[in-house]
Amino acid sequence: MRSKEASKLLEQVREQKPLIHNITNVVVTNFTANGILSMGAAPVMANAVQEAADMASAADALVLNIGTLNDAQIEAMMLAGKAANEKGIPIVLDPVGAGATAYRTETARKLLEQLDITLLRGNAAEVSEIAGLESDIRGVDASGGEKNMEAIASHAAKTLNIAVAVTGAKDAVADNKCLYSINNGHSMLTRITGTGCLASAVIAAFLTVTEKTASGAAAALGYYGIAAERAEGFASMQGPGTFQIELLNALYHVGEMDFKQQLNIEKEILDRGGSTHE
Repeated sequence: MRSKEASKLLEQVREQKPLIHNITNVVVTNFTANGILSMGAAPVMANAVQEAADMASAADALVLNIGTLNDAQIEAMMLAGKAANEKGIPIVLDPVGAGATAYRTETARKLLEQLDITLLRGNAAEVSEIAGLESDIRGVDASGGEKNMEAIASHAAKTLNIAVAVTGAKDAVADNKCLYSINNGHSMLTRITGTGCLASAVIAAFLTVTEKTASGAAAALGYYGIAAERAEGFASMQGPGTFQIELLNALYHVGEMDFKQQLNIEKEILDRGGSTHE
């Protein structure tokens, strides 16, 4: 992927300031909202059944995050999702903890079955569980060592017939035609709760300015990874608390020159069997 293409998408987000409706979990709500604001989009965190559909109808993208799930939230997600589908705006599903309990796994699958989900974003264990692969999860966190992100993303995209993003030490995005390997990021992202949830919201913001779901998600994760690298540069030797603050600062500051100097995304054409590096 060319850095100019990715930076252009971020520029469009900052110009258009899309409204991102988040039905998310109580742990990450504040951090997610501040991250969306930092990148230049606009957040709204509304999960009441009474207003979920109306808010989705007013938004430019919808994020469904099952991190602290309950029956009322599931009802709100369904109402918001159907309103989003009617409007034709992208929906990103974040299946936090899928595989940890039957309730979470069944809810994620129900949302995928009943809504037109644009992209599924999760860690290796969550996506593996939903796609029918062997998974290893404790609580809402993946465990069990290194995973082949590209293989999981490709299998899940083919099985579910939607774009899939798998994030972790390395990120991968796939649809039925292309596979993107995102080599930007930093391990400090794993020391702060909610960084995966914020990644889902960042992807949703990028999908409001492009119809190319897989490449748009890859660009979003490249941007997010560059911000993490920049944040660690400023927070080095200080710890996760400083890194969290610097990540918000970096989401605000990352621009065209950063993409040009740091973006590292590889693209493989799945239906041709070859690969190109951009």
